[in-house]
Amino acid sequence: MERHVLVLAPRGRDFDVISQVLEPRGFGAIRCKDQIDLVDGCERGAAAAIVTDDAFTREPATRLANWLTAQPAWSDFPFIVLTTRRPTYGNATAVGLLGALGNVVLLERPVNAETLGRAAAAALRARYRQHQTRQTLEELTATRATVERLNAQLEDRILARTQELAAANDRLMTEIAERERAQTALVHAQKMEAVGRLTGGIAHDFNNLLQVVSMNLDLLLRKTSDPALAALTGKAKRAVSRGSKLTAQLLSFARSQSLVSRLTDVNGLLSGMQELLAVSAGSHVAVKLELSAGAALARLDANQFEMAILNLVVNAKDAMPERGGTLTIRSRIVDGALPHLVTSRHVVVEVADTGSGIPEHVLSKVFEPFFTTKPVGSGTGLGLSQVYGFARQSGGVAQVESTLGEGTRVQMWFPLEEQFELATAPPDDVETPRPVVPRRVLVVEDDVEVRRVIVDSLVSFGHTVTSAENGIDGLACLRAETPDVMIVDYAMPGMTGAEVIASARLMLPDLPIVLATGYADMVEVGRLLPTKSVLFKPFDVASLLRAVYEACDTAEPIQK
Repeated sequence: MERHVLVLAPRGRDFDVISQVLEPRGFGAIRCKDQIDLVDGCERGAAAAIVTDDAFTREPATRLANWLTAQPAWSDFPFIVLTTRRPTYGNATAVGLLGALGNVVLLERPVNAETLGRAAAAALRARYRQHQTRQTLEELTATRATVERLNAQLEDRILARTQELAAANDRLMTEIAERERAQTALVHAQKMEAVGRLTGGIAHDFNNLLQVVSMNLDLLLRKTSDPALAALTGKAKRAVSRGSKLTAQLLSFARSQSLVSRLTDVNGLLSGMQELLAVSAGSHVAVKLELSAGAALARLDANQFEMAILNLVVNAKDAMPERGGTLTIRSRIVDGALPHLVTSRHVVVEVADTGSGIPEHVLSKVFEPFFTTKPVGSGTGLGLSQVYGFARQSGGVAQVESTLGEGTRVQMWFPLEEQFELATAPPDDVETPRPVVPRRVLVVEDDVEVRRVIVDSLVSFGHTVTSAENGIDGLACLRAETPDVMIVDYAMPGMTGAEVIASARLMLPDLPIVLATGYADMVEVGRLLPTKSVLFKPFDVASLLRAVYEACDTAEPIQK
């Protein structure tokens, strides 16, 4: 800080006397010629100013007054004014200027040197404190700016972090919703899978019961000449046929149905069914076909596909019982997969009605077996479950959409096939009279009653039969004696029919084999046997005999 003092003493030796007092005390004295010079010195910087009273009467003090007024808030420049006993500044201008000085000390002359020195030192200390105040204010101002800058940065960070947290929360809520939907779909899929396994097991056992009943009825019918008994037997056979259709639907839902899948033009099948669809829908329902351009090729079982379409048509008809409506069957090629499908292109077959619709709270249950919204006695609850199982077993999926009062849409998605090969229909189940040629037959069947009735049927027509209750015993019989033909069941404990066939082929490559099954992995079976060598349960005696004849007629003689 400055330690020099400005001195404005225009008369005599006043400046010299004042400087002699200040210099020994460490203060430098700077002479000012007039008020302008004084103001210039103040602007350059000084510790204080000593002014004699006669300086205020010589010239206007306008510039000094302006400088005093323009001082910063921290500054109150100290003045020491040396006065006489009879003041010479009695005019109004001088009085006003003294009042404007503010921080002023009046010393009456003659002034004691010690008094002047102490007054100068006091003025210096006062000015020093003012500079300290200025520094403190500057530091506070800088600190305030820093705090404001930090506050602004903190607010920006808080805002950015809040936005990040909001975005993260949105993503989390989306993920939670997606996970809940996925978990719901998984639980539903697991439920359907569990129900399917249970249904498949029940249907398999029921199929074996129907097999026993059907073949025993055949044997009874062949041994009686009583028309009344023949009529009763025929009625029982028709009941067995109805039961067989039910088990086929159950096995289809369980995805355990033995499907004979061929590359098929879906549009061709639907066009060929048009008349049947119109009859099934009834006269009060208008049936429309909206088929894709060109062939819609999928690998599926044509019979099961037709059954699925008829089930959907009957359901649609029942949904429009009074006012009638429109039933539209569409096919189209779709690029893109649903979440449960792995292929990218599909044939989509849709059956849409304008009926009453399905309530939302039961929509997720419609594919479950035995679930129905129809009155008691009006349906089995297996139609849609057959559709669901057939679509899944064919490598696709079934889904349903419905709005109350507007109608229902059921879709079946099948993987699109790019190549075309003619799909030949299986031969009609018509018994062809053939001469009985006794054969040696090995029957491998784990169900006691089914095995017994097959053996009895074959023996009654002159065949020699050996039987085994499992695959291991059946292979042992093959080693002991070579039969003309082997009949083997597919689903057996220990070894499946396919495994038995594979082992038998290693032993006797040319052995004629017939596979009897209610359900089987037809892809695996197809690697070992042609489709015509498969008997689908429940089969009758005529089908059994025809399978034996055809297997033996087409097989090469076995080298003994």
